[in-house]
Amino acid sequence: MNEQLHDYRGRLTLMMVLELFIWGAWLPLIFGYLPSLGFTPAEQSWILNAFPIAAIAGLFFSNQFADRVFAAEKFLAFSHLVGGLAIFGLGYVRSFWPFFGLMLVHCLLYVPTLSITNSIAFAHLRNPQKDFGPVRMGGTIGWILAAWPFTFILVDWDKVRALNPQGLKAWLGTVLASGLTGDALLHATRWTFIVAGSASLLLAAYSLLLPHTPPKRGGEAGVEKLAWVEALKLLRLPFMLVLWLVTFADAFVQNSYFNWTGTFLGTAAAKGGVGISGNWIMPVMSVGQVAEILTMLALGITLKKLGWRATMVIGVLGHALRFAVYAFLPQFPALIVAVQIVHGVCYAFFFATVYIFVDAYFPKDVRASAQGLFNVMILGLGVIVANSLCPWLLQVKFTHDNLTDFQLLFLIPCAISLLAATVLAVFFRPPPQSAAPAGEGGS
Repeated sequence: MNEQLHDYRGRLTLMMVLELFIWGAWLPLIFGYLPSLGFTPAEQSWILNAFPIAAIAGLFFSNQFADRVFAAEKFLAFSHLVGGLAIFGLGYVRSFWPFFGLMLVHCLLYVPTLSITNSIAFAHLRNPQKDFGPVRMGGTIGWILAAWPFTFILVDWDKVRALNPQGLKAWLGTVLASGLTGDALLHATRWTFIVAGSASLLLAAYSLLLPHTPPKRGGEAGVEKLAWVEALKLLRLPFMLVLWLVTFADAFVQNSYFNWTGTFLGTAAAKGGVGISGNWIMPVMSVGQVAEILTMLALGITLKKLGWRATMVIGVLGHALRFAVYAFLPQFPALIVAVQIVHGVCYAFFFATVYIFVDAYFPKDVRASAQGLFNVMILGLGVIVANSLCPWLLQVKFTHDNLTDFQLLFLIPCAISLLAATVLAVFFRPPPQSAAPAGEGGS
């Protein structure tokens, strides 16, 4: 039995690696790629919002329908087959409606698989509380791994051939130092969709090797139909309302990071950016996911020592620190790279802590409702608002004569983070209860 469990752990971990590899391959660079296709800020927002719209729809579909009708591994295979073909196709279309349609198809099929993969893992781990964390960490590793093929894909190979380096060491050094920039980088970004689609098709095939997970049956579906009514009732609790609104602000700020960082890193230093070559942008951004792994390992100890509120405040303030460094110190590339570490702190100390807080603080019969309430903000509304405003802010409001005022742009999320942290510190006052980590109490 232990051998079988070990086999499932390995298979489930690889499932998570591929699942998040897909998302991590196309997301970081799409924000700079869409303007290069001639899409207006409004059209860019529609394309970017396909994901959060699918996330909101997926909260109903995956919870209420998909896992009650289909075997999970078969649903996963179908979703990644069709969704993979759609995202693969994005590498070859350059007009708005085909691009938007393919993105919408991909997102509507991909987003439910984020829940389905969790369901498969929980169904086949003997001790989910102990084993799910390491298995789910495979997803973070997958996101990190997605960045590294592009150090060789987004390369100026004409330059490499012209330099004609001799020997493996010289060749490798030349390749890594010859990243694409400018229009050439934007054109080559289409490979992010091709790589993501290939990974999705691989996961579609691999899904058929996962342990059978039959559809859920039973009478609990009737209770879950009222989940959103029950969730909204929770907002009558003042501390829940405060946390929900701060979550919206933090989700907006985090997605401002994704919207703007790739462009900022790739913009020449003479134009206010950092001047990092194209093949290193995604690896630089993946530093945050490496830090996320390390921070998650320390999260339990942090919660015990600092408590809910202080831990969350640190997570929110991390955004303010990062955007302040972006705004005032872009001339120090090493510091810009180092501050990516803050991304892991922001995620673990706020978003992960919110989920843990809900699970620890509420009885089992309302946990799902409360988690869904925060998912709407983290995966849905916060992302929609960011994706709707950020392209306009970057390309219209703060860019004139082909120069972007990055400093003023980054001070917006910096200020929002400071305000959100203040609101959280002053007004988030959950009443005392036994499940609170030591150090928090109800103060």
